[in-house]
Amino acid sequence: MDEFQGIESRHIAEDELRGQLDLESLPQHIAIIMDGNGRWAAQRSLPRIAGHKEGLRALQDVLDIGYELNIPYLTIYAFSQENWNRPETEIRLLMGLLEQYLTQERQRFHERHVRFLPIGRLEQLPSPVHTLVTEVAEETCHYTTRTLAVALSYGGRAEIIDAVQQLALEVQMGSLSPDQINEDRFEQHLTTWGLPDPDLLIRTSGETRISNFLPWQIAYTELYFTRTLWPDFRRCETLLALLDYQKRERRFGRVTQGVPS
Repeated sequence: MDEFQGIESRHIAEDELRGQLDLESLPQHIAIIMDGNGRWAAQRSLPRIAGHKEGLRALQDVLDIGYELNIPYLTIYAFSQENWNRPETEIRLLMGLLEQYLTQERQRFHERHVRFLPIGRLEQLPSPVHTLVTEVAEETCHYTTRTLAVALSYGGRAEIIDAVQQLALEVQMGSLSPDQINEDRFEQHLTTWGLPDPDLLIRTSGETRISNFLPWQIAYTELYFTRTLWPDFRRCETLLALLDYQKRERRFGRVTQGVPS
């Protein structure tokens, strides 16, 4: 009986939170650093992979909320350049989870008209994973309503270096002069080209840093940090983050009339 009461109270809380949302002021692009899977598992004396599996369930909750609220862009930090330094066994398990997730969600992407956009140094992924990632990206590339960008083998500094090298090559070949390089030209060489900059960045688990995630793109992004571990970050936690975002005043360097800068 207590379990059912708990489920009912969570539904009431979610309805109350959704009722407070201003549907006209939702972020168009949310970026997420999904942190805390390992700690979640350790607290329960479970192997780390159990935390990663539960983290996928949390991701689905967040994706569902985004779909229901018509938020068009979501970017998640799934596997960083630094993650290659983890034990080989854990890397292999993570790559297997990625394959499993894409295989399971492939049809849902089509049903919801979601473009799957992998970003990062994808050539570093194991061959079977790279093939699957590329296939799903290609078969969903025509969808324009919603985009799920997944950072894989991604590092923000590496992305910037790659863009600089491409620009330098254009200059060397004579197709570009240095004075033609501006922000727009630079952004065309980022893996996120075509996506709007994130309005909101969420990081879970109590850490308050961006960990080399989208350093160029989040120059004016609102940051939301929570102590909740990622596997526990579900529908209500997502709504709380959106409500917090709606309290912010986004000036982008401008001065609001009547308010000191």
